[in-house]
Amino acid sequence: MNISARVASAGGTHLACVETNSVVRNVPIPAKAQGAGSSVNGGELLFLALATCFCNDVYREAAKRDLVVDRVEVDVNGEFDADGDARNIRYRTEIASNAPRDALANLVRYVDQIAEIHRAVRTGTPVELAEVTIHAGAVP
Repeated sequence: MNISARVASAGGTHLACVETNSVVRNVPIPAKAQGAGSSVNGGELLFLALATCFCNDVYREAAKRDLVVDRVEVDVNGEFDADGDARNIRYRTEIASNAPRDALANLVRYVDQIAEIHRAVRTGTPVELAEVTIHAGAVP
């Protein structure tokens, strides 16, 4: 699976889009009311990514086990210090289903271990700056 994300911000506009395997979707995130950039910060988006990943994976893995899940709620919270280091990232989930409690508990424990964004954060997946293009003196 090939995934990418793009942000373009200038002149009070903010565009965000994501792409998975050549399927592009715009993500409506407004520009900041004051100043430049996004009205949503990266920490919020990281926590939303964790919540979204867990939610989607619960539905996916439940289907593999022939379990019907009616509702999933995920709350993620944590802290970023002044230097941008994250700590105390924790999440809670609530699942509604007619499936047996033990089956759901096993599902949640399994998804906690295999959720892709959780694993990337937990293992410290490297992020590399691949290229920089600078337009100095004139805006293209």
